[in-house]
Amino acid sequence: MSFKIDTSDNYSVITPTMAVLSANVAEPLKTECKNLLQGDAKNIILNLKNIEDVTADVCVDISKLQQSFYEANASFIICEMTKQVEQKFDDCEVLELLNTTPTQSEAVDILQMEIIERELLDSDDVEFETD
Repeated sequence: MSFKIDTSDNYSVITPTMAVLSANVAEPLKTECKNLLQGDAKNIILNLKNIEDVTADVCVDISKLQQSFYEANASFIICEMTKQVEQKFDDCEVLELLNTTPTQSEAVDILQMEIIERELLDSDDVEFETD
């Protein structure tokens, strides 16, 4: 396996261990993410701290993967991108679509806020007054 997975109560952190994220490595990563989406800790933090380069097709695939998580009412946050990798995502015109943070700690904070937000929006306790 070309990535490490650390699972917490609400989320999993996936950290690729290679320097280049190419299509042959991204496919098992996408499969693992989709499997995690079906489990209890369906929120994902993708830590790209080890990645020095990424192919254009993988940039687009990660953007689509993130969108599928949000459509499934789950979070997908990318953290610790190097400047080179960030530039690749920008060149593919998907950087602005991604939920990214500089550090893993910030990613956890965002993820926790999104979980709370979903819980509040899904709650039947909230009533709005109408005129």
